[in-house]
Amino acid sequence: MKQIIKEILSGAEMTEGNSWTRTWYKSGDKIIEKDEIGSTLFLVEEGSVRVYGGVDLDRDLKVTPGLCDLEAGSLFGDICLYGKHRRIATVKALTDACVLEIRSDMLSEYLDAHPATGYFFLKGLFEIMAARVETANERIEKLLAWGIKAHDIDKYL
Repeated sequence: MKQIIKEILSGAEMTEGNSWTRTWYKSGDKIIEKDEIGSTLFLVEEGSVRVYGGVDLDRDLKVTPGLCDLEAGSLFGDICLYGKHRRIATVKALTDACVLEIRSDMLSEYLDAHPATGYFFLKGLFEIMAARVETANERIEKLLAWGIKAHDIDKYL
């Protein structure tokens, strides 16, 4: 995926400063915040970032687990590829990191104008998203099994 994005960003239509920007973050810096509206996606160029969820357990108790760490070459914020959407996680720099922020409207136009590259980009994105759904399903099943066992719910099933 990193190679496809590098090819896309080197296209004449995708100029730095207009279609995408490069930003350095220090370890611990917030890159995006859960629930904010976004219209860009990101590529980790150097370093690593951590994706955090957020759950309100009680009125006064919020849990923000780390969901995964992403290394150089990883994409995030892809939920915003086709339009403005609510961010589904908070992402912070785990180490000092260089992150490319890509305008989704400009990327979408590029993909429409270059269907062969667009095919490979969307195929790669589909593979990433499928792996994420698979991981999420496994975690949900394990958490559900733990909850059933911990609360003796299985006797009601």
